[in-house]
Amino acid sequence: MAVVRYLLFDEIGAGGMATVHLGRQLGSAGFRRTVAIKRLYPQFVRDPELVGMLLDEARVAARIRHPNVVATVDVVSSGGEVLLVMEYVHGESLARLLRAATRDGGAPPPRVACAVLAGALHGLHAAHEATAEDGAPLGLVHRDVSPHNLLVGEDGVARVLDFGVAKCAGRAQITRDGQLKGKLAYMSPEQIAGEPLDRRADVYAAGVVLWETLTGERLFEGRGEALSILRLLQAGVDPPSARRPGVPPELEAITLRALARDPEERFPTARAMALALEATGLAASTSEVSAWVTSLARESLGQRAALIAAIEPGAATPGAALDLGPGPDAAEVAAPSRPEAASRRRWGVVAAAGVLLVVAAVAIGFARAEATPLARARVGLAAAARGRPVARSVALAPAAASVPGAAGAGASAGPSMSAGPSMSAGPSMSAAPAAGAGARRPPRRLPARDGCSPPFVIDGQGHKRYKRECF
Repeated sequence: MAVVRYLLFDEIGAGGMATVHLGRQLGSAGFRRTVAIKRLYPQFVRDPELVGMLLDEARVAARIRHPNVVATVDVVSSGGEVLLVMEYVHGESLARLLRAATRDGGAPPPRVACAVLAGALHGLHAAHEATAEDGAPLGLVHRDVSPHNLLVGEDGVARVLDFGVAKCAGRAQITRDGQLKGKLAYMSPEQIAGEPLDRRADVYAAGVVLWETLTGERLFEGRGEALSILRLLQAGVDPPSARRPGVPPELEAITLRALARDPEERFPTARAMALALEATGLAASTSEVSAWVTSLARESLGQRAALIAAIEPGAATPGAALDLGPGPDAAEVAAPSRPEAASRRRWGVVAAAGVLLVVAAVAIGFARAEATPLARARVGLAAAARGRPVARSVALAPAAASVPGAAGAGASAGPSMSAGPSMSAGPSMSAAPAAGAGARRPPRRLPARDGCSPPFVIDGQGHKRYKRECF
């Protein structure tokens, strides 16, 4: 059975239930693909009921196939992780684009607003019409249509996302901070009242988004959630032209119909509203929408493109990854990785190797102190501290002999580490002094003294104490 692996890289977004990361899908035969991976927060992973609902809804979302919907590629639940793998779209949310467009009191061009909402409505209609494998209607309602869940790509195409999470999050009614969950300003009156919902609730939410895109302002905005609900239930809706003169009357009429308080007075389907927008002849082309997105998000899109370019060549090597177990839902989750992070890791390995080599040199100095005078042991330790190689043999007589076991073990303090159980990277150990100008003379052997065999004693704490009279 084939195992699909995923690598997580930089975080590119966060919400009330999950973070969104750039990811790489690694398949067999060298298959590689950049994806967006939604990673559920740990506190939600520990809730079995929530995870079960999320997985059910994600499987339902996988049944939606439409160019105006961000496709759900895979669902992974293993090893304490819950991941939703989605198609990566190079673009920005409508919420971010609106913030950029209205920063100086402006608003998106009405043609762009018309095109973006028409595309999103076609995606919503595909979700409403989705069927199960046996052909039975799923009756799916998004329930959380807002600028945050509409993605406008650099290709000029608007897409709807978060079908699986939205319904599950609505049931949970909690956020990361434990507060009431839900974008109340985009909820239909029947949704707030807790009544049964159908596709017309999403039509109402799309009407709110269209109103805000045309005017550059929030439709329902109060000081608190209670005030927002009160205004939504009691206050009337101003025509978009009252806030932004110059809004085409055709778009205004469509907006007000979608915002009718009575569901029977709204468009019966999202597709009917999309066709009404397109019939005005005001919808911008994908090229126009693409130019608008690029003009507002050039910097952020460029930064993300650089991240993708950085992870694509190195994603074939997982590195330090968390294995989520074998099977069709297996995945490997790597910590967020960047080229400079990899460089820091390499230098960290070099530094760690250096520390190990110094420790090894000190240990060798102590070992030789047992068979040589104390002064020679001190010389070995001082040389190790200065980073110089310690002598590889100890002369016991005019004809030098190596320390037993030293050469065979291959222990030395060279500049690198071998792959074997012993550390060795310097020149091989020689029993005889090196010939030439740099050769050392064998040290003079001191005459033996009484009571100096051995020349040390072991105190009550197990410490070795050298006898000064023996040196």
